[in-house]
Amino acid sequence: MAEQPESEDYYVGAYWGPRKEAPEDCARRTAELLTLLASCDPLLAHWYKPARTREEARKHPLMPPDLATLTESFRRGVNREKGGPAIEQLGFTFWFGNGGARGEDVDLRITCGDHGGATPNSCVMTLPKRGANADRLLTAPVLAGVVRSMALAWDADWCAVTSWDHRELLSEEGRAGTFAGWVTYLSRRRGEVPPLPAPMRISPVEDKGTLIILTPERFTVANPEHVALAQRGRELLARARLMQPVTP
Repeated sequence: MAEQPESEDYYVGAYWGPRKEAPEDCARRTAELLTLLASCDPLLAHWYKPARTREEARKHPLMPPDLATLTESFRRGVNREKGGPAIEQLGFTFWFGNGGARGEDVDLRITCGDHGGATPNSCVMTLPKRGANADRLLTAPVLAGVVRSMALAWDADWCAVTSWDHRELLSEEGRAGTFAGWVTYLSRRRGEVPPLPAPMRISPVEDKGTLIILTPERFTVANPEHVALAQRGRELLARARLMQPVTP
């Protein structure tokens, strides 16, 4: 087995614009997401409610998804100023994990129902940093499945997989808006994805949008060719007017 490059920390993010949704809607979409994720990898088939300790969390599983439990969790996660009333237009936030050992686990943070337009709604998954879980998940086929799951469950506008190092590099260069990650999804609402040069590959996500994989290798900013490939991908997609911000 080929030796893997020095690990960067990776995440998957799905983002969509203002959308008014009730806690029940957020729960339904989350249940769909968890069901889809379970087929991507065994690590993604176990989720637990937040608790003070991992041992305590394991006493409160979220699988199989229970709509009443998820709905109540979103209700409790309504955005508000400390001690103040709920800020209805900011929607709801729910954070939870899969109860694994630190550095080998996965967390999900969901913000949905925000219709104020100041920030996008999002579903962000932090990925394992080390161990067998990281070796399995940090591959293009598995991450493509995760992105598909998020795109379908949340009817997202844009999804991306990348490393935090890559995100920081883009921020330093002032290009951290909508960008091309290792794996990228763009909703068909944005338009049609043009043909892209090898090694980039595109495939449809049902009738919803398009999945783009920059490289079959593990993307890393330590490889200048990968960074250049991401920049080239963004340029081509921007030329097709597909890289607009998620929120106006």
